[in-house]
Amino acid sequence: MSSLAPPTALPEEIGLSSARLDRLSQVMRDEVARGRVPGAVALIARHGKIGYFESFGRRDPVKDAPMTRDAIFRIYSMTKPIVTVAAMMLFEEGRFLLGDPVSKYLPELANPKVAVARGDQIELVPAARPVTIQDLLRHTSGLTYEFRGNGPVHKMYMSAKLSSLEMSAAEHVAALGQLPLLHQPGTCWEYGRSTDVIGRLVEVLSGSTLSATLDEQILQPLGMVDTAFHVPPAHHGRLAEAHSRDPQTGTAVRLMDVRSTPRFESGGAGLVSTAADYARFLQMMQNGGTLDGVRLLSRKTVEFMTSDHLGSITGASDLLPAGYGFGLGFAVRLHAGIAQVPGSVGQYFWGGLAGTTFWVDPAEQLFAILLIQAPGQREYYRMLFRDMVYAAFAD
Repeated sequence: MSSLAPPTALPEEIGLSSARLDRLSQVMRDEVARGRVPGAVALIARHGKIGYFESFGRRDPVKDAPMTRDAIFRIYSMTKPIVTVAAMMLFEEGRFLLGDPVSKYLPELANPKVAVARGDQIELVPAARPVTIQDLLRHTSGLTYEFRGNGPVHKMYMSAKLSSLEMSAAEHVAALGQLPLLHQPGTCWEYGRSTDVIGRLVEVLSGSTLSATLDEQILQPLGMVDTAFHVPPAHHGRLAEAHSRDPQTGTAVRLMDVRSTPRFESGGAGLVSTAADYARFLQMMQNGGTLDGVRLLSRKTVEFMTSDHLGSITGASDLLPAGYGFGLGFAVRLHAGIAQVPGSVGQYFWGGLAGTTFWVDPAEQLFAILLIQAPGQREYYRMLFRDMVYAAFAD
């Protein structure tokens, strides 16, 4: 069974140039031929129709299996927007307020401490205010990822084995509750395990597992048939793989095991998906929360989520570049210029650790998806793909 992607159109019918899209295809074929990426799937849609949907290279470089458009990819942090939508659906039901302390629902996160550097040591001081649900959704909670640095807090995260898929979501949050925050809540944008906490919040408020809630509330209604926390045995032959060693550095590449059901359903990074599936999700967002007669969110909630929630709060410029702010689950473009890639004010996007990326441009009624499994090359291809998609405009 395959997902029902948006309808297709000739590129010129939606304001794109076939000749310029051919340039994108040639660039991707050349990149595969150079050995920098094993394969890729790219999809571009505008005005509700897909004008470009291509696969390149190999799905599995070891088996020399060709890439197909229905290949299943580990999308890592592209999980976050889906889980954020699940949380905001509960928000629309009146189940919480954004300003609520998360400890109201997850008491193991009450009374957090913040690590303050004192020379070579750290001092743990009480948080100046509670971590709110808004903090979690916009990444101002003070939580981090262990791979985001080498400081004392990052080492404590590493020792707690937070990346393990063997602990439950409840155990994961309990472990986080024993660790200090990197920053005072609400003072700094710091990418981290905030959406894993949101995933646990969704479980507590829904009374069900995260996978069951996503399946019932989002994936089944949108027809996203290949999006899940693992790939069933019947579809293992569709799973996209990375080179075993990074083509630039030679270091070993290890992606998460998605061939069996994990105990920890990571709200921040656990899902697999396909281009067609994720296109359904993005079309729903571009439509203001609805698709094919199914409404998940109101138009005003989507506008709220894809507006800047940071204001003067800054931080982590490697992931949140100049010209961008952050909403609830998405980075948001604030200026037509400043950034190093084209785009429109109001564009929103995110990506995943293994190289997957997407963006939605409401002003142009466009969204685009690039799926690769090449962690070391992800930033280059994100920028290259965006440059070439905007270069393909014909109107």
